[in-house]
Amino acid sequence: MKSADTARTAQSEAARAAQATEATEATEAAEAAEVAARAAALVRDAVLGDLARRVVAECGVDVGLVGVPEALPGSRAGSEGMVLRHWAGTRADLLHDVPVPAGLGLGGRALAERAPTWVPDYRAAKDISHHYDAAVAAEDLYAMLTVPLLDGTTVHGVVYASVRAVVPYGDVRIAAVDRLARAAARALAESAAWCREKPAPPAVSPAAPKPAPPAAVRPLTPSTPLTPREHEVLRWAATGRTNPEIAARLGLTRNTVTGYLKSAMHKLGVRNRTELALAARESGLVN
Repeated sequence: MKSADTARTAQSEAARAAQATEATEATEAAEAAEVAARAAALVRDAVLGDLARRVVAECGVDVGLVGVPEALPGSRAGSEGMVLRHWAGTRADLLHDVPVPAGLGLGGRALAERAPTWVPDYRAAKDISHHYDAAVAAEDLYAMLTVPLLDGTTVHGVVYASVRAVVPYGDVRIAAVDRLARAAARALAESAAWCREKPAPPAVSPAAPKPAPPAAVRPLTPSTPLTPREHEVLRWAATGRTNPEIAARLGLTRNTVTGYLKSAMHKLGVRNRTELALAARESGLVN
């Protein structure tokens, strides 16, 4: 009798231990998913915010906007839309946080057609809807180019490049905006791939200590020994710029930039550029 009671007690304890382990694994999986989502959002905001600024700084336009794909209130299930979340060069706020369903306006058309589109005079254009004329007029905008950020068939956003004058968009300017859009889409695709491939946390017993967070999100102390040049290269890399772009901006060779980034990765204990950017942002090494 005593032996049977002991066996039942052991079975009960084993069942409770198994339930506790399952609960721990579920919690850790949820935490890992939350961290990955937060990391992806950090990268997205950094890359797209920088894209809006670079369009103005490098492409000879007055205003840069970036629409981010989001589910719009009141929209049908499965319908596409975006919200203008990033901007540079605006004078008012009528184009800030504006919802744009696919097909409406010039940006909505680029989103729907998965192709760049432009007009020399937005307000006089006859082949687009004019839902946003008041906001465009408030910014005194005329010529406008919109380019989707494509990764295969996935759209990561739409970048707008607009001028406060009636002008045609030549091949050089279109190519410049398209180059920035491709670089941003590539950076976002790499970030998304990292989040998908991040390994699930290992199973642990209830009594085991909680594992440390991955290097990509583990806070680093301000005393991390990065040199001033490593910090400068890291700052540009965190915005999604390529090694050749960083080299041209800082007057360095590509190999030198690569060397600085490898050194920074080693010092921060990360494996690739995406983890490097995330670790630096989480730790306040870059803004």
